[in-house]
Amino acid sequence: MTQIQELRQAACALLCLSDPAEKAARTRLLPELNLPVDTAARLPEPPGVPGRPDRPVQVAPRDVPTRGVATPQARAALLHALAHIEFNAINLALDAIWRYSGMPQAYYYDWLKVASEEAMHFTLLSEHLATLGAAYGDFPAHDGLWQMAEKTAHDVLARMALVPRTLEARGLDASPAIRAKLAHAGDQRSAEILDIILRDEIGHVAIGNRWYRHLCVEQGLDPIAQYPLLTEQYAVPVLRGPFNFPARREAGFTEPELAALEQAAACARVLPRSHASPSDTHSQSPSSAKQR
Repeated sequence: MTQIQELRQAACALLCLSDPAEKAARTRLLPELNLPVDTAARLPEPPGVPGRPDRPVQVAPRDVPTRGVATPQARAALLHALAHIEFNAINLALDAIWRYSGMPQAYYYDWLKVASEEAMHFTLLSEHLATLGAAYGDFPAHDGLWQMAEKTAHDVLARMALVPRTLEARGLDASPAIRAKLAHAGDQRSAEILDIILRDEIGHVAIGNRWYRHLCVEQGLDPIAQYPLLTEQYAVPVLRGPFNFPARREAGFTEPELAALEQAAACARVLPRSHASPSDTHSQSPSSAKQR
């Protein structure tokens, strides 16, 4: 890292790190290096992207255990799911920096800010997990978020549409209910961390919205009309709600977009539950906070 003098190469190097604590610590410090960005460089993908530890064990979404808050171990399992989301979010932000060339400089510095804040979230959750006698890697987790990153690796428009402003935006919807459960269980520190995460995630989703719209304008596309085409192309399950409309508005969703989201959810509710994919069902659980 000390030999790298350009931001996108530095982000790629961090993405390849497998130790979660080291990745989080170095990513939090990356903005302080004030590295210039080469927007035009086409960087080759290194092997082992993203770098990840051997644990947690990766399982299908349907096989992730249900998580409660009644006991310290149950809360540890829930916080572990959130930490896994944040670890994936670090990787996603770093990947958005190095992978896509030809974007304005502001795009790369936006995702640098996201990466640093996601690393801070992971650190806060990891530290609190330790007070419950657990550590990241102790519970199984699923890989749904990164699978969508792989599907959209070739198309920055699809990535902006379907990761930050779709899967990650689920965190805006899920966070209030999770926070309330943790606070009711007497875990005020977890509630405080969830407040920090929600505050920052509003900004992260806003960044996804900003660059999705930028790319739509650049390509002569209608952002509202293009979105359902992308969700169909990439087989994204319909989000069924409930939705945190105040947070979504703060994150830059327009009223027509929110109306379309609500209409799609209403249509989905009349379908038998068996028509939902496993990832759709899982996205309604607390661990989806960014399905993140």
